[in-house]
Amino acid sequence: MGIRWKIAVLLCVITTINYIDRQAFAVAGPVILEEFGLSNREFGAIGSAFLFAYAIGHLVVGPVIDRVGTRRAFSLAVIAWSLVGILHAAGRGFWSFLTLRGLLGLTEAANFPAALKTVAEWFPAGERSLAVGIVTVGPGLGAMISPPLLGYLILAFGWPWAFILPGLAGFAWLLIWRVYYHPPETHPGLSDSERQLICAGRERDTSPGHHGPWYGFFAYLRYRQVWGLLLSRFSGDGAFYFYVMWLPLYLYQARGFDIKQIALFAWVPFVAADLGSLVGGWFGARLVRMGVSIDRSRKLLIWLGVIMVLMSLPAVRVESPALAIALIGLAMFGLQFKAASLFSLPADLFPARIVASIWGLFGAAGSFGGMLFVAYVGWASNGEAYGAVFAAVGITQVLSAVLISLLIPRICQIDII
Repeated sequence: MGIRWKIAVLLCVITTINYIDRQAFAVAGPVILEEFGLSNREFGAIGSAFLFAYAIGHLVVGPVIDRVGTRRAFSLAVIAWSLVGILHAAGRGFWSFLTLRGLLGLTEAANFPAALKTVAEWFPAGERSLAVGIVTVGPGLGAMISPPLLGYLILAFGWPWAFILPGLAGFAWLLIWRVYYHPPETHPGLSDSERQLICAGRERDTSPGHHGPWYGFFAYLRYRQVWGLLLSRFSGDGAFYFYVMWLPLYLYQARGFDIKQIALFAWVPFVAADLGSLVGGWFGARLVRMGVSIDRSRKLLIWLGVIMVLMSLPAVRVESPALAIALIGLAMFGLQFKAASLFSLPADLFPARIVASIWGLFGAAGSFGGMLFVAYVGWASNGEAYGAVFAAVGITQVLSAVLISLLIPRICQIDII
């Protein structure tokens, strides 16, 4: 295995830990709601606070990462979000959890811009969808591990440990990162052949350029392709956040699961999510090797993912809880199958030196859209009925793919002045 693929695995691991941190509140949700007397709308507001701060964080961290580099940026971010995650154990009600989730969103915003900038620096274009697929296994893997692991911790030691253990895991990863990670130009373990492959594959990306002030990345809004990326994420991200943040509570309220049953079964759809990331990334790389253009490959796989999500929507109506979980798994497979190509687009369209800045805008748009969607879920499901929510999942995915097709008529790297 080349060093670049080990870097991708390392990025997958920290993204997994990142999502275990996020899932802690979802898995502990039924216990916390009962202990502190919170409503669905308050639960939705707390989730929206995370996503609002996450969006603001993206706008700030993207340009910072482009300046300080991924090694230092990841180090500072992991320290910050791990500490905030551990502090959740001291939460004592609506306002304290609202504040802590906001701080967690702000600090965790660095993960994807830094990870995708690393992919742009370490992988040639033909391998990026597979590398992104490996990275995007992290959300599904984290959400898959969370129910049994955190459910056990809650039952055995109390809900605060659902927040303490993931924070400690972040510090453990940081030790490995500081020892192992170096840029490809200076990595001591990189062979000459692999270094040549990486550098040749991104030769245009590394041209020098003046970044300007931190707010200068808003100048990228003059590009139609940027609007395609932003509007697609804004409209489409809410579906994934619904499943990540609300699935345990949905199973508790609509399907009658208790904490033990959530621990036993809520991880299943996220296995499908991980498979979707890997299969979508593999297909993207395979199509490019077969001579299919980046443009056609990315758009084809995005639309295939949307079709799978649409096929899953009867989950809310079926009588069998097992069949409902299976259909939700199909939705998660489709969402991550789509994401492997969609998340590759910033690196496909823009040079590596500004990918984190573009990802800052890209991720912020998705988080703002997710924030609104999560708040909508809290309002629409307050009577514990989720039919309108599942319908919205399908509509938003179609809209997301349409916007990519219309606003990015051809996927190729743009010359940035």
